[in-house]
Amino acid sequence: GIGIAATHPGDLYKDYAGIEKLTNPLPPIVAVNTTAGTGSEVTRHCVITNTSTKIKFVIVSWRNLPLVSINDPMLMLKKPKGLTAATGMDALTHAVECYVTLAANPVTDTLCEQAIKLTANNLRQAVAYGDNVEARTNMAYASVLAGMAFNNAGLGYVHAMAHQLGGYYDMAHGVANAILLPHVEKYNLISNLPKFANIAVLMGENIEGLSVRDAAYKAIDAIVALSKDVGIPSGLAEMGVKEEDFDKMAKTALEDGNAGCNPIVGTHKDIVNLFAAAM
Repeated sequence: GIGIAATHPGDLYKDYAGIEKLTNPLPPIVAVNTTAGTGSEVTRHCVITNTSTKIKFVIVSWRNLPLVSINDPMLMLKKPKGLTAATGMDALTHAVECYVTLAANPVTDTLCEQAIKLTANNLRQAVAYGDNVEARTNMAYASVLAGMAFNNAGLGYVHAMAHQLGGYYDMAHGVANAILLPHVEKYNLISNLPKFANIAVLMGENIEGLSVRDAAYKAIDAIVALSKDVGIPSGLAEMGVKEEDFDKMAKTALEDGNAGCNPIVGTHKDIVNLFAAAM
């Protein structure tokens, strides 16, 4: 954000929010990652919160890409359980959202599948014992893979809505994603039942003998179970979210740069209903 402000005149939100609006080179960026989740060390997404308007927005540009990215799991040891859980669920959200996005392709699918599997198999262990080097290493891989995927195929309504929760309530991004993910993906389910069924398999669910539809719902169950196991709050009400804010958050969510890739085109009412379902 500082690099953009230093090289681009005008208002960051009005002039540059959205996709590929930057015109000038940025100062060199060297990204040293200390958590396994955001994927920002390999992506073109710059996320900024305007604390006056309470709008959290994205500036997406290839100019934001770091020249060097360092991911050392040894720097992630001893991180608090809550931080580990939230950032890990952020990685899962990146992988799941990207897997079913409108722009998904065979390359990003491969990255997403591995990231989903790694997160499902290692996040619980990383939260339980923060010095588990193998779990931390695998979560670092999951974060990078998911970041590489959504850097190319985008995200969806989970992130578009989570940004509003971050702006209005200063809610931790990974926590917002984790709470919203099962509700938004249940809404998205009919867009690609076979892919959701595969998510269930990647997360360790047994779908033998089930219809594709029933198998797809197992993916939602697996997401909820993982979120609960790592201590994510069960709903937005627990985080102090107020129903009176749904209308304005839904409006800005649909204007968010991530909304355009969601596999189902929703309405303002749909987004309000999703916020309500996540309470």
